[in-house]
Amino acid sequence: MIYKLNNVIQNYAWGSHTSLSSLFGFENPNDEPQAELWMGAHPNGCSKLAEPDISLADYIQDNSNSVLGDYTANRYGQLPYLFKVLAARTPLSIQVHPNKRNSEIGYERENAQGIALSAGNRNYKDPNHKPELVYAITVYKAMNGFRPIVDIIALFDEVSIEALSDDVAALKKAPDSPGLKALFTTVLTLTGDKKDAVLKQLSRHYGRTDLSTNALQALEYSQNFANQYPGDNGILAPLLLNIVELQPGEAMFLHAETPHAYVQGTALEIMASSDNVLRAGLTPKHIDVEELVANTRFESIAPSNILLEPIKREGYCHFPVPVDDFKFDVMEATDTEHTLYARSVEILFCTEGEVRVESKEALVILGAGESALVPCSVGKYAIQGKARVARAYN
Repeated sequence: MIYKLNNVIQNYAWGSHTSLSSLFGFENPNDEPQAELWMGAHPNGCSKLAEPDISLADYIQDNSNSVLGDYTANRYGQLPYLFKVLAARTPLSIQVHPNKRNSEIGYERENAQGIALSAGNRNYKDPNHKPELVYAITVYKAMNGFRPIVDIIALFDEVSIEALSDDVAALKKAPDSPGLKALFTTVLTLTGDKKDAVLKQLSRHYGRTDLSTNALQALEYSQNFANQYPGDNGILAPLLLNIVELQPGEAMFLHAETPHAYVQGTALEIMASSDNVLRAGLTPKHIDVEELVANTRFESIAPSNILLEPIKREGYCHFPVPVDDFKFDVMEATDTEHTLYARSVEILFCTEGEVRVESKEALVILGAGESALVPCSVGKYAIQGKARVARAYN
């Protein structure tokens, strides 16, 4: 069988009030921020099968091998990915996701300390890592990974901040991973008079027009952050992190241990099934700089290496990722029936149009914003219609 899904909308404060309704027709009678639509079996927001009305987690537990497939059931024992629509009106926190081993250690440590899973100061909600792919539906603004150190130095030379001059000089003397760690840690832990001086001196550059393109863009982001989170150390992040503006249809991958922040826009996001987030700024939520720094890989990412290069085939694009937890395709359904094979558990999400999803035993029709579960046991199935369909599997 193929099952339509009923999914959970998370009403986080940074979410858009209009994106999910305008793009996909979701109702929002109370004008709440609709930040994320979760498609998966994570306990913090588990989908349900529309018919019968049972949770996806329970359905998988009762039918593990037929839903997941033998390989996924034996290796993961659960749905290994979480699929989302993410609609950001204001910036998300500057954050890092820990790797698999550190997630297991942190989860057990916080359990032993008696920190409730729902506690505001809980860092580790589960024992899993959280690498993720982002696919833009609208223009999608973000920061992803450290800039090349030479670019960081050039930006701080242009945007002179006297109160940080000694720290920038130290990076010039040691333009390597430890040097980057030292400056990043300094920026995130600024307090008192030095913090006040740094932010004041930075603000004097807002509005300048006599700077490089990189500096102008970094200052635009920084000023936007300052308006929304005055006095937050994360205001300096655009000088250190790569700024990325995905166009609709473009995608990028975010490794575990990589600092990043989503700034604005609507996108699909697929990740290992985890909700572990270590935060460092631009948020009223719990910030743990020490834990974040301990879980950060201080390596630069060249801007040219951020966008994923899709593998294009007739009728679909495959976006390759360096992890086994998930795979991701975007398919163009047409009036001609296109045959597919479920070799693991799949979730389909219709981003626009209308599509028929049919197997020997079931027919499901998806409109924009609707999703379906295709268990591994379905095997062969077909799509047909005029639609764009995102396909999550592993």
